[in-house]
Amino acid sequence: MQSTYEQKVDDFFREVSVLDLEGNIKNQSDIPDLKDDELIELMNRMVFTRTLDKQSIMLNRQGRLGFYAPTSGQEASMVGTGFALHREDWILPGYRDIPQLFFHGVPLTNLFLWSRGHFQGGQFPEGVNALPPQIIIGAQITQAAGVALGIKKRGKKGVAVAYTGDGGSSQGDFYEGMNFAGAFNAPAIFIVQNNQYAISTPISKQTAAKTIAQKAVAAGITGVRVDGMDVLAVYKVMKDARERAINQNGPTLIECMTYRFGPHSTSGDNPKLYREAEQENVWKQKDPLDRYRKFLEQRGLWNSDMEEEVILKAKEEIKVAIKEIDLLGPQTLEDLHRYMYENKNLQR
Repeated sequence: MQSTYEQKVDDFFREVSVLDLEGNIKNQSDIPDLKDDELIELMNRMVFTRTLDKQSIMLNRQGRLGFYAPTSGQEASMVGTGFALHREDWILPGYRDIPQLFFHGVPLTNLFLWSRGHFQGGQFPEGVNALPPQIIIGAQITQAAGVALGIKKRGKKGVAVAYTGDGGSSQGDFYEGMNFAGAFNAPAIFIVQNNQYAISTPISKQTAAKTIAQKAVAAGITGVRVDGMDVLAVYKVMKDARERAINQNGPTLIECMTYRFGPHSTSGDNPKLYREAEQENVWKQKDPLDRYRKFLEQRGLWNSDMEEEVILKAKEEIKVAIKEIDLLGPQTLEDLHRYMYENKNLQR
């Protein structure tokens, strides 16, 4: 007979999933309550995200962007979670989470400047509740717990959302942040986009736990594992987590099972050295855009002309943003000192 704990761990193996690989609904009762225009917008955002990824890689190779972490394959986990957020919610991203910031209101010019290391990249517009992408692995998790507690103490209705990868779950900040948020019942949501590798280290060598979601048990918070290649499932899980936080029923840890099709970053990583082609092919059959495209086409909500229009608009928006920051010019050494250090006249 299984113990309660063993039964709970078994639950973590059950990925929440709405669509099968052919875009069919597995259970009609699982369809999120979204209108047709909202269903289309999900696809618009995923197509934009993939286009942005391709263009960003090209711009990096041209020397027009700095550090960049590819996103292809993770569109559903990024767009699905972001689509469930409200303007008053706070995003605390990692360096791969550029799409979530953009759709939350951060202009492309800021995001491109951030990639170049320019100080203006982090100067987000007033009213956009987000922090610049965190380079230190996992550091945003403890920050999210603090932001969430601040939201609660001020009587606000928003949530604080931290994004990290499976590598981030191996950091001490991961446990500290979840424990703090759980202890104070803060409105926080911790999203781990488990793309199977922390650069080249597979998840099997990062932890002996069978899932990342089950680690929520130690913090006394809700843990959910979701098919991160299924945008409808991700949205559903995220929407539930937000409602749970708003209603003061505690934080949530969401493990999105996903896969990055490209390298970890443009800084010389070669996934062919540590990933098997067979594994890549299995995951590419779950391509979030292919899967969701079939779902929409079956309902007469999507076609190739619509997709091409989104791609062309995205390319034009990216082109305009790059031209704008090119005119701004590089950051100067004087700027670096001015904004990095505070000058004080110390009296002896």
